[in-house]
Amino acid sequence: MNLALKVESLSAIRPVRDSDRQDLFGLIAICYADYPGCFVDPHDDLPDLRAPSTSYDRTGGAFWAVEDERGRVCACVAVDFPESGTAELHRLYVRPDQRGMGLGLRLVHQAEAHARSRGASRMVLWSDTRFVTAHRLYTRLGYRQLPEPRQLTDISRSVEYGFEKDALGIQPPP
Repeated sequence: MNLALKVESLSAIRPVRDSDRQDLFGLIAICYADYPGCFVDPHDDLPDLRAPSTSYDRTGGAFWAVEDERGRVCACVAVDFPESGTAELHRLYVRPDQRGMGLGLRLVHQAEAHARSRGASRMVLWSDTRFVTAHRLYTRLGYRQLPEPRQLTDISRSVEYGFEKDALGIQPPP
């Protein structure tokens, strides 16, 4: 199947449903498997997957998914609002066999549009230092890496880089 046909076979971005929780967990586990020492702890690391359809609602946030041709979640992104004027990007994952087709770009644009519609002028995110491909996407989209990483106490002993983007109303070049 050529790339254009493969992209057309993917469903539109849609809000996640609680019935997606297993697909979302599997998606994250598959993505983590690409990185040595990166593990998924379903009890402590993924509380937002217990009720994904409402997990980002309390701050006006949202959680979206894209399905593959078999109806399984193959990509996702979430956004919430930790403080006035600031949105935070979460859970940007694209299944390895679906990468390189612009899904990550589409999902970030979806989250940014939602943030703008809720009055945010700034987007922040944290990304494991091992996720270098994602870091390239964020940089290409106009995000600036913050100077100080943070250490988490999760089972993967994650160290994360912070990224931020001001002026969400200005669209970066593709």
